[in-house]
Amino acid sequence: MRQSRATAVACSALALALAAGVSFSATNVAAQPADKFRIAGIIPLSGAWGIIGENMRRGATIAIEERGSKVLGKPVEVMWEDTETSTQVAVQKATRALSQGVHTVFGEVSSGSTLAIMKLTDQRKVPQIVTLSADDRITGADKSRYTFRTSNTVSMENTMIGEFAKRQSVKKLYGIVADYQVGRDMWTALKADLASKNIAVAGEEFAPIGSKDYSIMLDKAVKSGADGLLLLVVGGDVVTSLKQGGETGLPQKMKVMGTMLMDETLGLAVGPTGSLGINSTLRYHYTQDTPRNKKFVAAYQAKFNELPSQYAGEAYDGLSWWLDTVESTGVWDKEKWVDAFRSSVRQDSVEGVKRMRACDNQAEQIGLFGTAIGGANSSVTMKVVETFQAGSLFKPCG
Repeated sequence: MRQSRATAVACSALALALAAGVSFSATNVAAQPADKFRIAGIIPLSGAWGIIGENMRRGATIAIEERGSKVLGKPVEVMWEDTETSTQVAVQKATRALSQGVHTVFGEVSSGSTLAIMKLTDQRKVPQIVTLSADDRITGADKSRYTFRTSNTVSMENTMIGEFAKRQSVKKLYGIVADYQVGRDMWTALKADLASKNIAVAGEEFAPIGSKDYSIMLDKAVKSGADGLLLLVVGGDVVTSLKQGGETGLPQKMKVMGTMLMDETLGLAVGPTGSLGINSTLRYHYTQDTPRNKKFVAAYQAKFNELPSQYAGEAYDGLSWWLDTVESTGVWDKEKWVDAFRSSVRQDSVEGVKRMRACDNQAEQIGLFGTAIGGANSSVTMKVVETFQAGSLFKPCG
């Protein structure tokens, strides 16, 4: 695919950042006792994915506050940096944060941004916690000793989408896909899986991130003869597309599904007309019946006066797991933190047991699929309709 000007600029910024870091990349910042435990939150707080980043920040805030805002006896200091839904900006913000001696990088949303930041954190040997980006390369071809993902992979999401479509007896699926590399890669892989399940692809459209008009694409999908629609968009584009779909009764015409396509936060933004009946993978859901989740939900509601979204839940779970592991080492040595996390098991995560795989720094976990239904006072809530066990979602290391 031809490289866009924005991507080229981001790559140039990354090259400059890496070159600038050569002279001090061996500085062992995290191994020295410090007056504060410093975290750089590199996430979008504006732009198309700002709604996701803000929810991540809220979940992370609970993870920090529940421990008295301290790690290893020192106060936690968070440097929140808005990437503005731009890989170029994400690289710039991460470079600046790393130059200030942070002990952990938290983020990003975009897989492209995450992969770029990983090159910086790997060079500086600073742990990076990923709780959202799904590109398989993060814990696959481009994996790093210092980057950990505590959330879903593209392969995991695709498995759930394909199996859900099969169980719902979908015969033809139309795809509207966000026009960026992860979206295209995910759709390509999913089409192969659909073919193995005898589900035909009726057509496809690639929508630029931040699109304002989905009406023509949605109309093509309805007229294609497909009984299912894969809407593979994220953040603000979910709100735009589903609002416009609701105006034409899309959920009644096709079985609409996607990854992270709907939860209570998005349902509030879209409204019942465009939300009810939408089917979606869920990275997390507040109804999970575990002691830690009940405690998290109560703390989140008390602070923000609303239920946590999937973005908030995953951010909380991943960062809390990491900070607990750091605390368990009892030392200011990032190499020991990394070693401890690579072999850790989270017995009491918000979704039950999670295991970190030392082979790729990827957490093994269950997968959830939900359908939007009506709630009190015309609200939208997700009903978990499928739970996939980790064994069916992850291939053994090897």
